[in-house]
Amino acid sequence: MRWFALIGLIVSLSIGLVAAPATAQEKTYTLTIKDHRFDPARLEVPVDVKFKLVVKNLDKERAEFESKPLKLEKIIAPGGEITLNVGPLKAGEYPFVEEFHEDVAKGVIVAK
Repeated sequence: MRWFALIGLIVSLSIGLVAAPATAQEKTYTLTIKDHRFDPARLEVPVDVKFKLVVKNLDKERAEFESKPLKLEKIIAPGGEITLNVGPLKAGEYPFVEEFHEDVAKGVIVAK
């Protein structure tokens, strides 16, 4: 009976080691908001790949990152940041805004 437990443990650990590199290789992209503008305003990402999007608010008032095509909406505290899991995306353009200053704070994620 102990052998079965030991074999089960070895198999579980092996599966965990095989799965770990996929997560570790997930790409992270960063957007900053300063003076109610995104930098960069155009972000290119590969198609069909999951990634993390970090949005840093360098302004002294709260901001709201919103992308209707991506179905993402998140408040960011002054001086704070958020991390969003995005994708995988099909080829195309996915606009986003800072909702409180939508007239000037615009950008686009381009998957290609």
